[in-house]
Amino acid sequence: MNVNRVGKTIDMTVSGTFTPEKAQAFIKDYQAKVGSIKADEFVLKFDCRDLEIVTQEMIPNLENCFKMYMASGFKKVEVGIQKKPIIKMQLSRLARNVGLTNLEVLEIY
Repeated sequence: MNVNRVGKTIDMTVSGTFTPEKAQAFIKDYQAKVGSIKADEFVLKFDCRDLEIVTQEMIPNLENCFKMYMASGFKKVEVGIQKKPIIKMQLSRLARNVGLTNLEVLEIY
């Protein structure tokens, strides 16, 4: 996770599968970094090109992360994925379910 104060972005790379251990470590790091900025001036950018399909047991953890992004008040949340329709659908549905209306899923290569 990298805070780019000049470009007003927080840049993250997410890969592999989303496990409970990874989720807890991420949340701790996220809270420390986001606490040091005015989130409403920043775009939260994820590079998820290597993300695997989200399993059923991890959906509640991911929903909680999306709620956390919404509560932080980012100007925009961008998620870059490879052309994987299932992942795009999963992420879009999760964002809708929690009311994260400023999330955009982008297909990047």
